Amino acid sequence: MTTIEEKYADLLLNYCLDLKDGNSLFITTTFEGQPLLKEVYRKAVERGVKTEVNIEFPGKQEIFMKHANENLLDEKPVFSSIAFRDFDAFLNIRAPYNLRETSGIDPQRSARRQKAMKEINELYFSRTADGSMRRTLCEYPTQASAQNSGMSLDNFKNFVFDACRLYDDNPEQSWLQVRKEQQRIVDHLNQVSEVQYKGPNIDIRFGTKDRIWINSDGRANMPSGEVFSAPIEDDVHGYVKFSYPAIFRGEEVENIELWVEKGEIIKWNASRGKDFLNQIFEIPGSRRFGEVAIGTNYRIQRMTRNILFDEKIGGTIHMAIGQSYLQTGGKNNSSIHWDMITDMTQDSEILTDGEPIYRNGKFLI
Repeated sequence: MTTIEEKYADLLLNYCLDLKDGNSLFITTTFEGQPLLKEVYRKAVERGVKTEVNIEFPGKQEIFMKHANENLLDEKPVFSSIAFRDFDAFLNIRAPYNLRETSGIDPQRSARRQKAMKEINELYFSRTADGSMRRTLCEYPTQASAQNSGMSLDNFKNFVFDACRLYDDNPEQSWLQVRKEQQRIVDHLNQVSEVQYKGPNIDIRFGTKDRIWINSDGRANMPSGEVFSAPIEDDVHGYVKFSYPAIFRGEEVENIELWVEKGEIIKWNASRGKDFLNQIFEIPGSRRFGEVAIGTNYRIQRMTRNILFDEKIGGTIHMAIGQSYLQTGGKNNSSIHWDMITDMTQDSEILTDGEPIYRNGKFLI
């Protein structure tokens, strides 16, 4: 009998990464991800894929950020630098031990590390944008993630595997159907010049002329279920209050409010975590948006405090401050990319060039 890990590995290698004999694959995960890692590794080497693995141990990031000397803090990681330069594909199997491991780290050390990572981040975004390196981010359920989501481990496993369509008879065929359904939405969005999000928490409009909307169909993220683009950097106007808590680097900020003029966030507020928000807005590029998106995965209907799932919630939109995805035509550059989510299921709509295409969490087109 085929295990769920075997089905998961087949989906990742065949549908998501499309790996062939002679390709090279770089995997990063933790010891908690071993059940899935073993199946991915076995199936990859069986087909002749050159596979290398970087495994994180508990406390690794915290130890480095607290104890690395100044010279080391300024060095980019050698292994990842080589892999992001030379490998055909990258798979990140998230399987965390502790989701708050790096919270409370000295902000100056964090900023210094982000500066050191700038070159490798730019390489990563460049190669994933031009298609020379395929990448997939996925989740293997752990106790830490389950507790963070407010679920038991068994319930969280069922949630993750269902969101990935692994209980379907043919998960790959299910994701091909998602691709087909989302493509008609993307085709429409790629013909318009302006988009407006309107609702109880939001009234914001942005230009998208000559920008590219992407059909996120489960290849770059597993699971997925969203359509996204980048707004024209100086053509975002209005107000938004993000109704879902926003989590970044282990910090949780609630009820973020942003006021935007000519693409720039000119004022902000939060009911909790404003000091952290203030720190983030000191980072270059953080006060402009790198992404605008609409969640379409209606199998995800609850917040898990895990952005891989939460940004896909059917009936929500999200906007990310910071780095743009280059494949959308976005030009904003930053060391961060932070997604923030708001509900669109009540008294809300999306308009394109003034015409409604979405109402109360559902597309009209």
